[in-house]
Formats: sequence, C-alpha cells, structure tokens
Amino acid sequence: MREPAMQQGSEEWLQARLGLPTASRMSDLLARTKSGWGAGRQNLMSELLCERLTNQPYERFVSGDMMRGMELESEAVVAYEIEAGEVTQTCGFIQHPWIKESGASPDRLIADDGVLEVKCPKTATHLKYLLDGEPPADYIPQMVWQLACTRRRWVNFVSYDPRLPEDLRLFIVRFEPNWSVVEQQEQAVERFLYELHELESKVRSRRRQ
Repeated sequence: MREPAMQQGSEEWLQARLGLPTASRMSDLLARTKSGWGAGRQNLMSELLCERLTNQPYERFVSGDMMRGMELESEAVVAYEIEAGEVTQTCGFIQHPWIKESGASPDRLIADDGVLEVKCPKTATHLKYLLDGEPPADYIPQMVWQLACTRRRWVNFVSYDPRLPEDLRLFIVRFEPNWSVVEQQEQAVERFLYELHELESKVRSRRRQ
C-alpha cells in the first residue's frame, strides 16, 4: 500500500489522482441500466481521458451543499471521536496495491483495520440514514474501494448534522462486506481501465495521422 504524506485538496494530492478512477467516483464507474452501462460510466471515462490529455484536473460543479459538507467534516470527525472514544488518523491518496492507476483518499483511518467515511448531508437525508439504520447504498461502492486500496476490513460510516438536537446529530454505522464484493469491484475497475487505455490510444493515434 502506498500512502504518500500529502494533504487532501493540495496540489500534490490533485496531481496524484489525475486521470485515475478513485473511490469517490466508483458509483459512476459501476453505473448500469437495464440495457448495459450507464451514462455515468461514460461521463467518467470522458473526464479522465480529458485529464490524461491535458494534465489538468477536470472542472466539476461544487454545490452549496457539497461545500458545506466539506467545511463541516473536521467538526464531524471530532464528534465521532468523542462518541466512539477513538483517535483517527489523517491520510493522503492511497494507491491500490496492484491496480496502480486507481486509488482512494479516505476521510480518516481508524486503528489498524478501520476506515472512517464522513458525510454532512441535508437534514432530510441525514434523518433518512438514521431511520434506515444501515450504510447508504449510494456510498457502498466508494467504501468498498477504500477497503480495496487500504486492505482494511471495515468502514465506519458517519452522517453529521449540527442543526439537529444533540442526540440526533450523529449517525454511525459499520460497513464490513464479504471480501468477494471487493474482488468483484477490482475486476470492474480493471475492465474500465482497459477500456480507458484503448480510448486514449485511439485518440493519440489520430493526433499522429
């Protein structure tokens, strides 16, 4: 496992991820419809191709809710550490052990076996997570890839909303998949990268014509 000492969001971190499918985009990479692959997968491939050809991060829309979530992340981590009685560790971009063109940037690492995934969503979304009492399906591909890259066993998913009464602000649930799920996703990522290489080669060959 390669774990560079870099701050998430830094220029070094952005460059390390350039042109690579990462944990936060796994839902797009795996997107399917009844007839085949979904539009999210093709959009991701196009964005990564642009990054590889321009050597520049692809510009993506950041909503007000997304910005708020990023601003609250540190506060949410502190709330988790107090509730769980644990000290978490920061990390940078962690490359997959053998799928070298992919990686993950977990929010935090926990002890020797755990990963922390933090979300600070809208209040209605937070309450849905709390009522469902299980890891949200939308984030399972992301968490699976974090485990694939870190070779850790489980993820503690945290949702945090300080606007709610104190006893409702923090939701914590553990996600620990069967390792066969991780292996299936590794195969999907390898297939995606093969197709991305083919597309990149095709574009570069046209430039030489």
